Amino acid sequence: MTTAPTPAAAPGSASGPAGTDEPRWLSAEEQRVWRSYIEASTLLEDHLDRQLQRDAGMPHLYYSLLVKLAEAPKRRLRMTELAMLAKITRSRLSHAVARLEKSGWVRREDCPSDKRGQFAVLTDEGFEVLRRNAPGHVEAVRQAFLDRLTPEQQKALGEIMEIIAEGLQPSEAGADLPWLR
Repeated sequence: MTTAPTPAAAPGSASGPAGTDEPRWLSAEEQRVWRSYIEASTLLEDHLDRQLQRDAGMPHLYYSLLVKLAEAPKRRLRMTELAMLAKITRSRLSHAVARLEKSGWVRREDCPSDKRGQFAVLTDEGFEVLRRNAPGHVEAVRQAFLDRLTPEQQKALGEIMEIIAEGLQPSEAGADLPWLR
């Protein structure tokens, strides 16, 4: 729960008195911002997922994996690195790559220097699927997201999201991050 259940439980301030275990309830403005973010991010992800399912026959996650591979040297990445870039668990990545392999868009290769390691490699067919579907996806991103913001708003939002992402990716050993699970 991010907000107080009743006004009586949440005095006018956003944080409890010093030295107490009182939760730091969200102010009305903080609550508005948080709920707007949740609603917009959920709707945006759904919009992009439906566009890619309709036009490319794949979910947004699979498209994102193809993009990451296309941008990598020799269109290949170690599976652990791909999981980190995609911000997903290794198990979820393995399932996604299996589906992409079945479509012929990705193949796995063993790592010669590490018997347990594998590479995900974007095939020519996968690259062609990406090339064919990128224009429609870019237009969906522009229409649903970028075109609704001024250049100044885009810049500010980018800076804000970088700060949030940086704070959620601790670098210390043993951090609980999806790609380490």
